[in-house]
Amino acid sequence: MLNCLCAAIPARERVITCEEVFELRVPLPDVVAMQTRQPNLEGAGEIPLRRLVKEALRMRPSRIVVGEVRQEECLDLLIALNSGLPGMCTLHANSAREAITKMCTLPLLAGENIGHAFVVPTVAASVDLVVHVGSDPDGRRRVREIVAVPGRAEDGVIELADVFSTRDGRLVRSSGYPPHPERFAASGFDLPALLDDARWGS
Repeated sequence: MLNCLCAAIPARERVITCEEVFELRVPLPDVVAMQTRQPNLEGAGEIPLRRLVKEALRMRPSRIVVGEVRQEECLDLLIALNSGLPGMCTLHANSAREAITKMCTLPLLAGENIGHAFVVPTVAASVDLVVHVGSDPDGRRRVREIVAVPGRAEDGVIELADVFSTRDGRLVRSSGYPPHPERFAASGFDLPALLDDARWGS
């Protein structure tokens, strides 16, 4: 799924990818792929994912892509996204809503000085869309839901809106809209028209 989304990135953009294992194949002319490194037998030379995310910000990226977020590197990714840098990542969760909850929890691993009062509004302001992919009993993967994050949080809970959800085994249009429609318009997409067409199946 992340490879498919990366294929839609405009060719003029400079993309930096950060992964533990090289899995992304971004079909763009200006791509820098970075990989973590385990420590040697003496315990030296380790390059963790968190360092790669920080280094990526120094490489003039138009967009940053993190293969999988598991630990405190989530904080560095959120800080990058909150500074206006577009990006994508994957993480494991049972639903789109649980993915947002996990993004609010993983940054707390970065240190005791990081709290929910900072993380929750940062996630709400930095994340626009969550695409949840699930596995069917026959092993096929399919999109189960797409959830928008309008940017509001109250009492530590982030507001979410269903854009697409699964009903009777089919992905169907819901009532929610992604935030920042002006960004879609700047890329040549009429977001309301696209979503209305999806609602009526045209």
